[in-house]
Amino acid sequence: MWWPADMPRHSALRALIRMSIAASLVATLAGCGFQLRGAPPVSAALQPLAVDCSSAVPETLCQSVREQLELGEIELVPVARADYILRLDNFEQDRRASAITAQAAAAEYTLRHSVALEVVSADRIPVVASTRLNTSESYRYDETNVLARQREEEALRQQLNDRLAQQVLFRLAPLTSERIDAIRAEYNRTQDAGVPATGKP
Repeated sequence: MWWPADMPRHSALRALIRMSIAASLVATLAGCGFQLRGAPPVSAALQPLAVDCSSAVPETLCQSVREQLELGEIELVPVARADYILRLDNFEQDRRASAITAQAAAAEYTLRHSVALEVVSADRIPVVASTRLNTSESYRYDETNVLARQREEEALRQQLNDRLAQQVLFRLAPLTSERIDAIRAEYNRTQDAGVPATGKP
């Protein structure tokens, strides 16, 4: 390792140690991948699983969900081969002014993303009934720098999609074998009684 001739050897050694620690942290974080965002593990009971996104759902959102599931070592397969199907549909996004200036111009905008989620088994039992996931974020509007504003908005949209992907995993996390068995038993009971199933045990 090279260091300036006038730098004391002990200072150079401390610098080298700091660089080594930083490099180790970067390598560790890189290895953790997307699940550093705090997504909970998904039970192997949902394997093999298919992720079925409608055409209205952004590919970046679907990809975020798939990446998190793969990092959790969940086997993903096509719908025809799946025991369980995670469906994402009815994606909506909205952008509206949330604050205005004294001149009645927009000073802040709020972005909102939402998507409908449901999980069904291969034999059409609703494991998670259709439910809507929502997330939002606000940002300051700078009318003097359009390019920077556009970049910020694009980054926020990706962040919102990542948050929705994380919410999807939180909905899947409680679905252990025992929970799925309870949902299936409740479904069969309500079918026998002629009561609509709710997707809850």
